[in-house]
Amino acid sequence: MISKKTFLLLSAWLMVLTGFIGQAWATHISQPILTDPKTHYAAGETVILHGRVDYNEQPAPDVLLNFKLTRADGSVAADQSYPSDQNGLFEFKFDTRNEKAGSYQFTVTSHCLEIHRYACTYKNQTLSIQLQ
Repeated sequence: MISKKTFLLLSAWLMVLTGFIGQAWATHISQPILTDPKTHYAAGETVILHGRVDYNEQPAPDVLLNFKLTRADGSVAADQSYPSDQNGLFEFKFDTRNEKAGSYQFTVTSHCLEIHRYACTYKNQTLSIQLQ
């Protein structure tokens, strides 16, 4: 029969071990958030969208983001990736001079910090844009 001391030591060791495993398998989630987005643009106007990346409800610097703008026919008008700045902010610009009027879908996807890529949950935000 296991002594009370051995049982307590094994229980404590098991709690410590499961605490470390829980941390090792934790999912890291950063969320891109568009701030006051404009949804209607005139043909020839530059689309400019601003936002921030939050991680644990705090601005997150150096988070890789993918910006994709898709035309109504499904073709890709823009596909760019770059990180949030030192304040967790980002800006996307797209020149519409050579684009046709219509509906476009903008999607920004967070790819997490480099050190968290192994456990990243890819969050995104989409926005419909009308080019007139």
